[in-house]
Amino acid sequence: MHSPDIHVRSVGTALPGPAIDNATLARRFHMPAAWEQWIDVFVGTGSRHFARDLDTGEVRYTPTDLGETAGRRALEASGLGPADVDLMVLGTSSPERLMPATVNMIADRLGIDGIPAYQLQSGCTGAFQALDVAHQMLRSGRHRTALVLGTESCAKHLDLDVDVAALPPAEQINGVLFGDGAGAAVLSTNAGPDSVVVRDTFVRLVGLNRPPGQVVEWFGRADLGVKGPAVVEDYKEIERSVPLLAADALRELLEHAGWKDDELDYLLPPQLSGVMTARITEHLDAPGAQEVSCVRELGNTGNALPFFQLERLLPRLITGDRAAAVSVESSKWITAGLALEKV
Repeated sequence: MHSPDIHVRSVGTALPGPAIDNATLARRFHMPAAWEQWIDVFVGTGSRHFARDLDTGEVRYTPTDLGETAGRRALEASGLGPADVDLMVLGTSSPERLMPATVNMIADRLGIDGIPAYQLQSGCTGAFQALDVAHQMLRSGRHRTALVLGTESCAKHLDLDVDVAALPPAEQINGVLFGDGAGAAVLSTNAGPDSVVVRDTFVRLVGLNRPPGQVVEWFGRADLGVKGPAVVEDYKEIERSVPLLAADALRELLEHAGWKDDELDYLLPPQLSGVMTARITEHLDAPGAQEVSCVRELGNTGNALPFFQLERLLPRLITGDRAAAVSVESSKWITAGLALEKV
């Protein structure tokens, strides 16, 4: 039986609160002006959004809040409603709770019930993993319309009383790299007025015998006395490895899709930080492809970020355009890709 084309009918996104620029971060954490300049030069991320109020400490938006807003916007943009959705898949590295799953809480908010719903816990490739699962399930012919989401919140890891000046650079960088947000896409076996066809998706674990590049701890009641940071990142190894792995991912994606390097119109590179994304893009061999990035304005929002890239991409596409998105997760090293074509 011939598998149907899978269409991206729409994308919706959500950001919490106002943008927090580097000067605001420096003032809030009593850091010198040189720290602000260090962020600009060595990180290259100018602003980000936080679900937690930096002045009061109040958590103003949860991952469920953000996912609900993004999902609702995606559905409205697609011209479909909650009753049309017969599959949901969420990718996140920061679920609101261990249980109930955040995807089920978002479904409840949207009035969606009686369908399969999956939550994938993963770092930067989680959104691609969610898209891959939805793509394969839709191609099976058992489902027609999927709502695919990515939502992230750093609120649990933001210590507003920490002495930032006393932290080593590897921990300081986590506070400026990441931001909060959510995104959603409606995938369907039925084309919409401006939909784009998913030509290929892939996800590959490449971490055999490689130490994790990032570790995010989960603390329970018995662990409350544990000393040490909740997030540990080997940024030097990430700097070294991610451009190489991203290039491998792009080559594999183009091979799967049957495309040549010079047939690519748009490139959606990994969004680690402004500086790292520029370095990765230089390393990727995609002559003539226009870059679609947003990490400098939004910060690294993890599994939400690919949806912000897609939101910028879709209105630009004209018939025949081809786009490739790639991602690299450093926690245990995963590569992923997504190929899209406007037909």
